[in-house]
Amino acid sequence: MCFADEPGGAPRPAPGVAVDPIALEPVDEVRITTLVENTFDALLVGSERVARAGLGAGRVEAPQFLGGAADVGLVAEHGFSALVTVRRGATETALLFDAGLSPDALSLNAARLGVDLGAVQGIVLSHGHPDHAGGLLGLPRLPMVLHPGAWTRRRFALPGGARELASLSRRALEAEGFSLVERRVPSLLVDGAVLITGEVDRTTDFELGMPAAHEAWTGDGWEPDPWVVDDQALVVHVRDRGLVVLTGCGHAGAVNIVRHAQRLTGVAELHALVGGLHLGGAHVEPVIAPTVAALRALAPAVVVGGHCTGWKAQHALAAALPDAYLPPSAGSTYRL
Repeated sequence: MCFADEPGGAPRPAPGVAVDPIALEPVDEVRITTLVENTFDALLVGSERVARAGLGAGRVEAPQFLGGAADVGLVAEHGFSALVTVRRGATETALLFDAGLSPDALSLNAARLGVDLGAVQGIVLSHGHPDHAGGLLGLPRLPMVLHPGAWTRRRFALPGGARELASLSRRALEAEGFSLVERRVPSLLVDGAVLITGEVDRTTDFELGMPAAHEAWTGDGWEPDPWVVDDQALVVHVRDRGLVVLTGCGHAGAVNIVRHAQRLTGVAELHALVGGLHLGGAHVEPVIAPTVAALRALAPAVVVGGHCTGWKAQHALAAALPDAYLPPSAGSTYRL
């Protein structure tokens, strides 16, 4: 891996083949259902690649209407959570990737979609920011894979004053019964069929990381934290198709993440990229064009830029990859 142990370590180039190659077992299918997303669009139409949830995902009491009830959709918020179901032959295994921002959004949306969270066999945390960990409490007590940097205290030091982000509590999660598996390096789950990348090699010259206002507590003071070293992705190799890469925020950079997955697995083809790509906001607008160009060259069959991707990057991706791009929406199931 390219990072030193301390947060904020500068990236180092990682040319050539991986020194720690991963033999990732191919799967027959992976389904990614977004349980928490920034948007919910009840009018999106499904296709052979994606099933959409519309109004009627749930029904609630509503005395202002005749009959006293109404069909409703799903909760949308600035957060991300996805159910990942991997199929090998007739065997299916489900993992939860991130848990949204609010304590109840994940559980509410899962219930309205008919998703049984009790069938989940493990949890993966992409990184420690609160918009990915807010709905953890109340979930089944399962093994949880996370980077040790996920415990880092962080804040935004803004001109009007600093605002500290909610930080994960190891004690609270252990008290809830979660079995914490902390790894900086790659992990293989589901009998070698799911790869968690661990720290991602930062090799591009255009993916900038977080702005200077994003800071981490070192124990002695606050220091700039541009790299968010705990950022990691989930990777699956779909047989005869290529890699499916799922990101939470993609703080490591979408292109860095994809290249890292390719180097680790030795699989060159990118079949799908799904999740937050962190291309929203003025700080990262210069990153949009080179990111889109690099992804276009990779020619994935499916691209879903959700959560923190931002509308400018979403429009650019849709224009550059019109046959591959699918708009994000809570309750969507991408079938790969």
